[in-house]
Amino acid sequence: MEDEEAGGTSRRRALWLMGAAAVGLTAIGADEAHPSRVSHAAAKPSVPTPRARPVIHPKPAPSPTPTPRPASWTQARLTALETPVRELTQLSPAPPPKTIALTIDDGPHPVYTPKMLDLLAEHEIHATFFMIGEQVKEWPKLVRRVAAAGHQICNHTETHPITIAGLPRKRVKKEMVQARDRIADTTGIEPQFFRSPGGAWSKTILELVAEHNMLPIDWAVDPRDWSRPGVGHIRRTMLRGKAGNIMLCHDGGGDRSETIAALRKVIPKMKKRGLTFVAL
Repeated sequence: MEDEEAGGTSRRRALWLMGAAAVGLTAIGADEAHPSRVSHAAAKPSVPTPRARPVIHPKPAPSPTPTPRPASWTQARLTALETPVRELTQLSPAPPPKTIALTIDDGPHPVYTPKMLDLLAEHEIHATFFMIGEQVKEWPKLVRRVAAAGHQICNHTETHPITIAGLPRKRVKKEMVQARDRIADTTGIEPQFFRSPGGAWSKTILELVAEHNMLPIDWAVDPRDWSRPGVGHIRRTMLRGKAGNIMLCHDGGGDRSETIAALRKVIPKMKKRGLTFVAL
């Protein structure tokens, strides 16, 4: 009996040990399979930190230096034999015979400058535009259109002070320099010519014009179109122009419909006479 009891105890103990071993193996397997038991290094492999790239700030392209636009008859820079210049013959090198210059003041104007440009293009001629700095600031695209069409662009002061001849030297210089810089910055063209508002000249104005490498340009034919005297008056006055003259008219400063209408007759009639229009 004791042997049977002893044998039974031994068998129970062996079964208990086998069960404990199985539980242990299951636990080990569970530990290996459970994600919470996986080591941190295995779950999240290290990623190399990318190197910071240097920030590159590209330098802006330099703006081209404004340059003078040559006259339509020569590549040489013009000089004045007399000042202020009222005739083409007072310039050197002089233009060919039978030439005449159409100069246009006080623009640009959003209505009349485009009409003037269309008229000039229709007759395939170039003109000289004396522009006011404040107007250039207001209508820069229009100024560039004038330049792109091949016309000469010149300095007519910043604000068009009609009393410029009596202004202090400092104010006169400011008027010239501001308009010159504004035109140059807008078009890339350095103005070579200056026209004083109202044709008012003084010793101070002429000195400052020379100091800033410009030539003072006046006129020989003035229809006073700015006062709107009628299409007939403007046309008759301008048709008195002859070879070598510098003629004055306006595209700015008010309603210039009379000027445009007069030029529609004047330009073709002058061309029929054998005159060639030149830009300074």
